[in-house]
Amino acid sequence: MLSTTLLILSAVLLRTRRTHGHQTIWHPSMYGFNVTEQTFPYDNRPVTPLANGTFEQWWFHGHLDYPPNHGDFLELPAGKPATVEIACNKGLTSYWASSEGHTDVSQGDNPCPSDDGSFPSGAMHTTGFDDLTGCALAIAYESDVTKIQPENFTVFSVNHTCVWTRFTDFQVPERMPPCPEGGCHCAFFWIHSPNSGSEQNYMNGYRCNVTGSTSKVSLAEPKLPRRCGADPQFGKPHAVPGNCTYGAKQPFYWFQFERNNMFEGTYAPPFYTDLYNFKDGAQNDIFADSYASIPPPSPSQTAVPTPRQQPSATTSSSSSAPSASPSGQAPFGTPPGRCSTCRSKASRTSDVKKQSLFGFQTRKRTFSLWHPF
Repeated sequence: MLSTTLLILSAVLLRTRRTHGHQTIWHPSMYGFNVTEQTFPYDNRPVTPLANGTFEQWWFHGHLDYPPNHGDFLELPAGKPATVEIACNKGLTSYWASSEGHTDVSQGDNPCPSDDGSFPSGAMHTTGFDDLTGCALAIAYESDVTKIQPENFTVFSVNHTCVWTRFTDFQVPERMPPCPEGGCHCAFFWIHSPNSGSEQNYMNGYRCNVTGSTSKVSLAEPKLPRRCGADPQFGKPHAVPGNCTYGAKQPFYWFQFERNNMFEGTYAPPFYTDLYNFKDGAQNDIFADSYASIPPPSPSQTAVPTPRQQPSATTSSSSSAPSASPSGQAPFGTPPGRCSTCRSKASRTSDVKKQSLFGFQTRKRTFSLWHPF
């Protein structure tokens, strides 16, 4: 009897490993939460990367016809962190019961265990902690998903150390206004390092709701992010603050057949980091009254706007450190690899073994568009 049980468990684990994709936020509010490898004529699981797709294929990952159940919302507590679970397979999360294997195969805070026990695994698309490129959560204040266009999404939270841990905090601005009746819609975005894979985007949609809001201020119209940070690999040793987009910003839509808003080349993908003026944590300057005025950005612009209203003490403290659970999350506001806690976490999680990221080799880079000028 015991041997039969072990055999069944081994088969489930093997199936889970074979169906590992890449990374996403798993939550019942997700469009396509129960999509499997067999649902579409092609592999369109939520963790499947998106590249060279039509708008219908990449928008909401092509899962608009697979909405969440009525009443399932991703809750966003104003002024506090929203803790989510990032993994390459639903079986690695708290929602394992509805996974294809129907078995809990989680390994603590590891978002994607590798077959040989090494870390990070290939699905994490990073050569190490210092190679992380950040993820973003964006929101559209519209309950009818069919009315939402790419330009309607505003990035409200960024985590520079995503996708290093399964439990990940996204800080929510304190001044987020309440959602309309029926809720809002949110989306998860990630573009990984060119050192660790091909040109890929990640987008998943969720029905979401802002909780605990006491604000009446609306979000500003989101603008296109601009590449303005230090970019030494492409001959830009210093940041150009005057070339940054300040205030509300759109997410990146890149490397698709249709509806791109970013046109960087293969080896210079856009990242949710300081390179595009996405600070770690809550994006507290996205509101209609955040700035009195914003000078037109350009490489020669020397004037930099100052936010009219600084974050409150509550927001500042909540965005400088993670919530009590999970423990060990890298401190917010600190770029990857630049603090002792971050390095300590990286060394603990990595655990000696290194690998070639399952065949993802570092490629020679060539200069690409430093967008936009």
